[in-house]
Amino acid sequence: MNPIHKITGKRWLSLKDASRKTRIVGAGALALALCAFGAVAVAPIAPDPADVPVKSVAENLALPNLADQIAALQQDEQQFIHEERIRSGDSIGSTLSRMGVDDAQAQKFIRSDKLARRLISLKNGKRLQAETDENGLLLSLRATITDKNSTPVVLTIARKGDGFVASEAPAKLERRVEMRSREITTSLYSATDANVDGGSIPDSVVGEIIQMFSTNIDFRSDLKRGDRFNVVYETFWLDGEMVKTGRILAGEFINRGVSYQAVWFEDPVTRQGGYYSLDGKSLKKAFLKSPLAFSRVSSGFSNRIHPISGKWKAHKGIDYAAPTGTPIRAAGDGTVDFAGVNSGYGNMVVLKHWNNYSTAYAHMSRIGNGVRKGAKVSQGDVIGYVGSTGWSTGAHLHYEFRVANVARDPATLKGLTQAPLTAAEMTRFKMAAAEMNHRFSLLTPGGNAMAAR
Repeated sequence: MNPIHKITGKRWLSLKDASRKTRIVGAGALALALCAFGAVAVAPIAPDPADVPVKSVAENLALPNLADQIAALQQDEQQFIHEERIRSGDSIGSTLSRMGVDDAQAQKFIRSDKLARRLISLKNGKRLQAETDENGLLLSLRATITDKNSTPVVLTIARKGDGFVASEAPAKLERRVEMRSREITTSLYSATDANVDGGSIPDSVVGEIIQMFSTNIDFRSDLKRGDRFNVVYETFWLDGEMVKTGRILAGEFINRGVSYQAVWFEDPVTRQGGYYSLDGKSLKKAFLKSPLAFSRVSSGFSNRIHPISGKWKAHKGIDYAAPTGTPIRAAGDGTVDFAGVNSGYGNMVVLKHWNNYSTAYAHMSRIGNGVRKGAKVSQGDVIGYVGSTGWSTGAHLHYEFRVANVARDPATLKGLTQAPLTAAEMTRFKMAAAEMNHRFSLLTPGGNAMAAR
């Protein structure tokens, strides 16, 4: 084929394809235009708001009768709430008068009723709330009684029929968790009084700190300037006033560069609680040194001439001389294995502890309330009272410490600690300990030592 013809053929084909593409595009554009025109043609045209007619509607409405409303209110009994605080020199009469109470019968009831009369002894600053009618007659009077060493109660005096009744119920307290950090400059108590982070530390908390760390620190001679401690503890509040302190939840004492830490842990399953180091070791000794708070040893664990038989015989316990009626404490946590009369031992209680340990308490004048076989007791619980029952020549406690039912001298068994935590308890403890360790870090110098509410 001639090369020129070949080139001309290709050009003709290109022109033909271009013409075809032009016709297709043009037809598509025409179709779109027709659709758009149709859409505009069928779309409704909104009217001009200015051309819409306006129609006015008038209707007569009845106004409320104010006289009827006032009359209805006058028929209802009006009640008023008054609140005041006790001032110096106040009497119950002056206090009620200041609260708008004009009720001689109410004053007479408060002065004569044994329970209601507790209002008269309220201290300055205590709050009272009275409800009266429009004539000043007392409908109810309410106050919170916070006697020392007792649970706060809400005392209520209410009108009932032609007279009044007085009642009391436990007050609902707000629990807070306080965090404090102190450095020793002169003494422990002076450090706790320092107003460093918004408030002093109560003496009851200081006493617990001493008890908590006394096995490691001699607070009479070991404290050094620069020692410091952190403490996390509970407080309970009512109407913006601290009513009492609770348990220390965690404590840390840095003495001469050595850190001692304790965390309270109460297992939510077993309900057993105690203080532990951060690695889960119990800080509580398994047994008390003595079941009596104050006594003297009248006969030790040794051979002796029996005071009744006159024979040389092994004395398998320790006798503590004490007056009749002196409370006897459980030496350790355990379960009552025996409670009753046991021949020459007289009134006797035997407690079973962990790991084949048991303790026996004899010659009691009487056994404590609720102490019966199978009952659980905690270390320090009163299980009975000193007496001279059985083969006894005078008031004393015969105390035995047994291992696998064999009497042992408790003086030779020093350093016994509580039963270790189980694997499940240890898992739960580590979660509680991690939280308290975080609080310790907040209380370190440079951390946030503000109280946590």
